[in-house]
Parts: sequence; structure tokens; C-alpha cells
Amino acid sequence: MSFSIRSVVMSLVLGCVMCAFGSGVLGDERAYELRVYTTNPGKLDALHSRFRDHTTKLFEKHGMTNHAYWVPTDETRKSNTLIYIISHDSKEAAKESWAGFRGDPTWKEVAEASEKEGKILAAPPESVYMQATDFSPNNFQSGDQPRLFELRRYTTVEGRLPQLLQRFRDGELDLFTKHGMTNVAYYVPDDIPNTLIYVVAHKDAAAMEASWAGFREDPEWKKLWQESEQDGKIVINVERHPMTVVDYSPLK
Repeated sequence: MSFSIRSVVMSLVLGCVMCAFGSGVLGDERAYELRVYTTNPGKLDALHSRFRDHTTKLFEKHGMTNHAYWVPTDETRKSNTLIYIISHDSKEAAKESWAGFRGDPTWKEVAEASEKEGKILAAPPESVYMQATDFSPNNFQSGDQPRLFELRRYTTVEGRLPQLLQRFRDGELDLFTKHGMTNVAYYVPDDIPNTLIYVVAHKDAAAMEASWAGFREDPEWKKLWQESEQDGKIVINVERHPMTVVDYSPLK
């Protein structure tokens, strides 16, 4: 009887472990948040000034960790878009931090003063809460030289995200490194199914294109890709956003 109970318990424990590996989220319990701000025409500099002089400091005051701040290089977005990643101890801590930040008298004064000549944001900020994958290096260390970053978002066939995560775990990150890319961070969004969001860094735009060209033609990648898709297609959409860091970003 005791052996039977133990077997059941062990099965449940192993099942939980397998669920954790299947989700690709292990080890890092912080709640990461990807935020995108779109400004009204001509207001991006005002937004930068507000973040540089006040907002990032107030985030820290209220328990948030600043990781990286970028602007996209795309001609249609580089003059009106700010993209950044911060983190919280947990989702519950995030709610408390944001409530404290929004209610902070200093923030209210800063927001009012910064918008005396017009509203800065054209729309409410976009926010995506994410968990780091078990293979994410969370490499927010600055480089010695200016770099071009790339935010990539992969959408998979329904239910095929675990296969994508396994492919990255089994060698895709190593191949990125082999072809000159720096792995920065890899995330699974909390509320967007079948999605992987990640950031890599390149020396510059030419290096980015050369790295991807070399990666796509690499026999090791072709083998890994073919083996991973024996049971069907995995990725159905890829978005890529080259970005440069702003001067107040902790990550350079």
C-alpha cells in the first residue's frame, strides 16, 4: 500500500516537472514586462527627457528593475516609439509597484509639467508580461562597442510552442553564437499563447544580415530544423524589430 502511494506521489512530481519543462519556464521567477510607447508627432524627445530625468528613477523607487530601453530603426517608427523591458519580483509585486508609481506625488508633478505643451503619448502603453525561459541567459550586460539589437517574436502552430522551445534548447542558441549573435533574453508571454519573444544583439546592421544568412545556410541548422519538424510545421509567423539603445538604457 505504501509503495502504491509513493508511486502516485512520484508520478505527480514527475508530471509537474515535465509540465515545467514543457512550458520552457524554469528557474527565474521574476515577472518581466515588455512595454511599447507610441508618441504624438514630435514628442519622442519629450518622452526621452521624462524617462531620463525622472521615470527610470521612480521605477526603481517603487521596486521595478530597469533592464533595457530602445528605439526601433524602422523609418516609420524610430521617431515616435520607445520599447523597453523592466522586471518585477512577481506579478503581484508588479501591481503594487505600478499602483505606487501612479500615485506618487512626484510622478504626478513630472507628468503634468512634461505635458504643458501637449500630450506626449498618442495611445496607452502596450504591456506584455513574460516569464524567462529555462534557457534564457538574461544577458543584460553592456558591450564594449555600440550594438544593434533585434527584438523577435515567433508565433507557432497551436500547441507547438514546446517543440519550438526544445529546438532553441537543443542547439539554436548555440548556432546563433556560432554566427556572431549575442543571446540576450528569451521569454514566453503570460497571456499570448503559442508565442516566443526574444532579443539578440549584433555588431551592426551588416553583421545582422550576415549572421542570419550564415545561420540559414548552416548544415547544422538545417538538420536541427528538419528533425524538429518531423511531426509538422512549428513556426507560422516571425516579426523582427531592429533597435538601438537610448542613452539612459542600463543595457548598452
